[in-house]
Amino acid sequence: MRARSAAMALNRLIDAELDARNPRTAARELPAGRLGRREVWLFTVVSVALLVLSAFQLSEPCRYLWPIPLAAFVLYPYAKRFTWFCHYALGLTLGLAPAAAWLAVRGDLGAVPWLLFFAVGLWVGGFDVIYAIFDLEFDRRCGLHSVPVAIGARGALIVAALSHAVTVALLVVVGLLSGLGPVYWLGLAAVAALLAWPHVDIARRGLERVGMGFMTVNGAVGLLYGAVVVAATTWPG
Repeated sequence: MRARSAAMALNRLIDAELDARNPRTAARELPAGRLGRREVWLFTVVSVALLVLSAFQLSEPCRYLWPIPLAAFVLYPYAKRFTWFCHYALGLTLGLAPAAAWLAVRGDLGAVPWLLFFAVGLWVGGFDVIYAIFDLEFDRRCGLHSVPVAIGARGALIVAALSHAVTVALLVVVGLLSGLGPVYWLGLAAVAALLAWPHVDIARRGLERVGMGFMTVNGAVGLLYGAVVVAATTWPG
């Protein structure tokens, strides 16, 4: 929570000028003047301080590795200024969460946390590619980079679908390496169906009609997969 708070605040501070110019984001708190930069900076500093303090309460490696997520929080918002890979920069930043949780509890990193790191990176990155289609014309005018800018909206949807297909493949390997039972596989099938639904819905109705509804599904995927892992480890079958 502390890490997410710091990351979101830094993102809003770094992107405040762009947000003010984009009709879709102009109503956000900073560009709309509902919050001042000084307030957000204070919130950011407190969040980072709590993040560092928390890291020192965890396993020993965490005491030295906390600058890695902090660097990612700062670098990600700048990514769209120079690379189309920005969507996956966001995804991999969020992918640090399961890897860091594993490290905090076990004190080491094996194949499974790395697989989860990349799976989350592709899952979130894929949804962010779709999200970026809404800003396609704005990004082109401002010289920003994204997958939709690079290959168009239709190509971006294909990239997003492939990202989510590889996500499921990585989660299959997680299940195999972890020796998880039927509960995991049934749950993963539901996760895969939920990931596939926005792509089916967009292909059927078009992105304009689907609107931001696909982002609700994005949030549900994380909750569902978390519940599946808890259930699979509680009742291994």
